[in-house]
Amino acid sequence: MLDISLEVEESPIYFLSDAHLGAPAGPVEREDWLLQFIKEAQRDARALFVMGDLFDFWFEYRHAVPKVTFRIARALADCVDAGVRVVYFGGNHDFWAGSWLSEELGVTSFDDPIRARLQGRLVYLAHGDGLGPGDGGYKVLKKILRHPWAIAGYRALHPDFGFPFATWASHASRSSHDPPAEEIVPKVVRDIARPILAEEDVSALVMGHIHHPTHFSEDGKDFVLLGDWIREYTHLRMIDGRMQMFRRQADGRQEPIAARPFPPDPPRSK
Repeated sequence: MLDISLEVEESPIYFLSDAHLGAPAGPVEREDWLLQFIKEAQRDARALFVMGDLFDFWFEYRHAVPKVTFRIARALADCVDAGVRVVYFGGNHDFWAGSWLSEELGVTSFDDPIRARLQGRLVYLAHGDGLGPGDGGYKVLKKILRHPWAIAGYRALHPDFGFPFATWASHASRSSHDPPAEEIVPKVVRDIARPILAEEDVSALVMGHIHHPTHFSEDGKDFVLLGDWIREYTHLRMIDGRMQMFRRQADGRQEPIAARPFPPDPPRSK
């Protein structure tokens, strides 16, 4: 029997990922655009899922958090106060989230992928880093960085040194360019989406990390890459079990993105 970590039956549910706030990337207005989106979710949604890398770096000291979080944190808290369920997934840039999100903002947070019952559908939710075969070095590093000893060691650094150093390292990591969509997305479908969607009763996979917004839908199965809020400004809405992606336009309109059939699997390298 599959473990169900969360249930949300209300509609609509909004999803976003990979804003990387604090990074010197994208137009200066993008934080304001994201705030407008969160306010729209506060008004219209019943749940908001933030699927990782909301911040380009996050670390929670006992008495300090990065100041770049303030306006967004206040907006998320306003959502919670308005009765919107806010769910936060740690990504590979903001995985050091501690108790502040839950205790101060009322946000439900997860460090690892989960299976959730959403509007009657079993949905696999993940940021996306470390999923699938290969990338063994990163998977080992991920376990080391999330170990309590690593967190305690970093907390020993003064925030005035710790925050700038980690921000520099995070920017260096993000600066390595993603492969083009036509190269990486079919491999993600083959190696990650298809095995997960083959699980008993799982009808959808929603994840971030790969910054190419994508929605494949076929035979009652959905796979969604949420894109980002650096250059794509995309999000997903789930209404009565149906998934629909949208992209923010320059004038603020949200333009629907049509779903496509799943692509054929690319050949594996020999």
